[in-house]
Amino acid sequence: MGDAIDRRERPPVKDWMSVLIFDGRGGVRKLTDEEETQPYSVPQKGFVFISGNARSPDFKVWLREELGDFISDMISVPSTRTRCVVMEDKAMVMLRVPRPNASPEDVGRQLLSLWLEKGKVIVSSELNIPEFLGVAQWQASHHAPLSPADLVARLGLRAADRLEPLIERLGDNLDSIEEGLMLDRRHDVRAKLAHLRRNLISFRRLIWPQRDVLNTLEIEDLSFFTPRDRVRLREASSRSARLGDELQALSERAVLVHEQILDTRAEQMNKTMLLLTAVTVILMPLTVISGVLGMNVAGIPYADSPYAFWIVAGSLALIGAALFVLMRRVKWL
Repeated sequence: MGDAIDRRERPPVKDWMSVLIFDGRGGVRKLTDEEETQPYSVPQKGFVFISGNARSPDFKVWLREELGDFISDMISVPSTRTRCVVMEDKAMVMLRVPRPNASPEDVGRQLLSLWLEKGKVIVSSELNIPEFLGVAQWQASHHAPLSPADLVARLGLRAADRLEPLIERLGDNLDSIEEGLMLDRRHDVRAKLAHLRRNLISFRRLIWPQRDVLNTLEIEDLSFFTPRDRVRLREASSRSARLGDELQALSERAVLVHEQILDTRAEQMNKTMLLLTAVTVILMPLTVISGVLGMNVAGIPYADSPYAFWIVAGSLALIGAALFVLMRRVKWL
């Protein structure tokens, strides 16, 4: 063979684990059943990729035998934190990606736990990693990752690919909310906007840590990282950062819509208070006059006149009409 061969003890191929050999030149192959009893060989520039089911007890046992109790526990124990930990010349990376067919209302995050070292990548996840990465397309196009760091960058890009349409749907939902606000459907808008803002917070908690993990991995001094690897990680980080910027822009728009709702409510309340004040101003002198004339004492003018009631009622109506016209002229009504 053209490249030097690194002989390794091959882990058993089971239904709970998949082993892929990357040749470092764009090629990838999966170990077949015939190779199960034979040691596999990894080209000097290539690496082996082992992915297993995080729920499988057999895979957890294999992890303990391969990496030891401490590292295997870090990889296999479920975690809610996206992070990157470097130990000597090795690294552990935790990523969280949306589940397949997720919706903005129910992202359903799934964990990817990766162990990176020279010539080897181990992934523990409930996801079907070969399918998630599109290994079949890599085999057909001969465009597989060239290094472990390149593989991590591809994982970050795949996660971003799942997030991007969800973020676009969030943007469409915000457009619908703004349209509803313009059509004066405020009773529906407030609840939808509150739900959207909660989704935006959830997405930001998902995308920003992923960017930080890729940035951290890029700047770490790992001997098997090449300048090209760091460029690839930077590209994946930039993609995550761009999605984060879109989320930030949506969050700012949501804040503006919320402020517009508050302004609209305040304006409506001001109009209501102005109307009530105007009615009070009109009725107050009428109430005073009618109250004075309604005193139960002697000496009330025209108390015995049969036309007094209509004269007083007409006078009150004229005074009220005059006050109304005055308020219309000063634009209080």
